[in-house]
Amino acid sequence: MSNSNKAIKMVDAPEGYSGAGFFATSLEKVIGLARANSLWPLPFATSCCGIEYMATMGANYDISRFGSERMSFSPRQADVLMVMGTIAKKMGPIVKQVYEQMAEPRWVIAVGACASSGGIFDTYSVLQGIDRIVPVDVYVPGCPPRPEQILEGLMRVQDLARNESLRRRNTPEYQALLDSYNIK
Repeated sequence: MSNSNKAIKMVDAPEGYSGAGFFATSLEKVIGLARANSLWPLPFATSCCGIEYMATMGANYDISRFGSERMSFSPRQADVLMVMGTIAKKMGPIVKQVYEQMAEPRWVIAVGACASSGGIFDTYSVLQGIDRIVPVDVYVPGCPPRPEQILEGLMRVQDLARNESLRRRNTPEYQALLDSYNIK
């Protein structure tokens, strides 16, 4: 095997000034770069979408390429809540409690049709989308979505983390969003 076929892809450096032996940029860009490449997801999987998510951790798709190889099953150590599958209305308060226990900054991905809109289960017991109880940042369509789609959703969260202002979480608009969901 020749080394010419294996080009190493590096993350682009943030905007800044460089010279002989130094690089200067804003702290906000460095923190955004660090956040984007070290997201720790908390998988909340209840059905078939969870099986597809398990495939993204395998060798074929390898979610660790995106800095997300450490699954966090503790909300206090997670950055991204990934809700996958059908959420019953009785589970809604638990999803909200998990979200509230996560530290800021936190992002939410609704994976699959059931988490996004209730899917084919338009019944009295199924929550018709988790965006009724927590704010959702990225929706991943499909029933169930392919692992490539889940990785695409994770990359969209990386874009959000990379470009988010450090002070966005303190703005009145963000506080109003949380208040609309009755989140402290």
